[in-house]
Amino acid sequence: MEFDVPGEHRMIRDSVREFCENEIQPIAQDIEDEHRFPAEIFEELGQLDVMGVPISEEWGGLGGDTLMYALVAEELGRVSGSIGLSYVAHTSLGSKPIELFGTATQKERWLTPLATGEQLGGWALTEPGSGSDASDMDTTAKRDGDEYVINGTKQFITNASVAGSVLVKAVTDPGAGYDGISTFIVAPEDDGWAVTTEWDKMGLNASPTCELQFDDCRIPADRLLGEEGAGWEQTLQTLNGGRISIAALSTGLAQGAFEAAKSYATEREQFDRPISKFDAVRDKIVEMDRKIERARLLTHKAATMYDQGEDVTRLSSLAKLDASEICREVAEDAVQVLGGYGYTTDFAPQRFYRDAKLMEIGEGTSEIQRMVLGRELGL
Repeated sequence: MEFDVPGEHRMIRDSVREFCENEIQPIAQDIEDEHRFPAEIFEELGQLDVMGVPISEEWGGLGGDTLMYALVAEELGRVSGSIGLSYVAHTSLGSKPIELFGTATQKERWLTPLATGEQLGGWALTEPGSGSDASDMDTTAKRDGDEYVINGTKQFITNASVAGSVLVKAVTDPGAGYDGISTFIVAPEDDGWAVTTEWDKMGLNASPTCELQFDDCRIPADRLLGEEGAGWEQTLQTLNGGRISIAALSTGLAQGAFEAAKSYATEREQFDRPISKFDAVRDKIVEMDRKIERARLLTHKAATMYDQGEDVTRLSSLAKLDASEICREVAEDAVQVLGGYGYTTDFAPQRFYRDAKLMEIGEGTSEIQRMVLGRELGL
């Protein structure tokens, strides 16, 4: 067993950490208050060559592994949940499936600009009525000569309003159940679809979350990703990586909240001594550290096993469930450590707290993770 992060991974992590502290941390609250997607930050992340960390160099990526990608996601989450969310949605949902399932022509046309940071990617699965049953899909794609015609509505789609491409799930064979779902690459210039809503949210407001409406949206037949009917199997594979992404992002959010609480507790004095010297505060901070270490170990194990080609359904669900719930617990405790100041936007814990809640919902709710884990255990 090896617990040290490899040297190349440390170098990338440290480079991203320096960038986050210098460029993102000073504006993290501002972009949240303004509900502004910071396009300039993603341009700079592209210049750092981390927009395609787990994508092959052949297609413009860094050629790193999932562990390296998880380290980058954690560092981004440590300073901004919004930037971290848009980053992981772009990478694991908008980019990686094209590498896994696309043709060489599709990769050259659509993956390369994503991996280099020239464009941002998105992934459209959820619908207004589907909830946790993502396979309950009303969006359809019908073949018409050399085109497909897409109709339907997608909901809660990250990055859609700023993306250069969106992977859209649609039913191509209504009578085939899971085997009737396919994936299509849709671009902003395609006629017949629009972003109809950008949601105001409890948190993560610098990351756009959108509703998409498709009304006879026509796209060339060569935008089909993989084979007809392969969309659901692609989704299951994508979600394994996506859950590792959310676990890493959750770990980063928790780390940021912990650091804010620890710093405050060692500087804030009451009764002529730092509040960190009081048992109640000290024990809370110790508990935060313990939980974060557990989440990080699970996340790194899941990422490593994913890179080794193992079935990580159980591990990715464990990591996502544990890290997301720990994230919310740690962020809540951080607010408590700061007391009244923790409830103000002058201090970061309130932002981490609001951002943390989505981690228990996105990429499958905590309840769904428990269902998946029960099934993996044969229960």
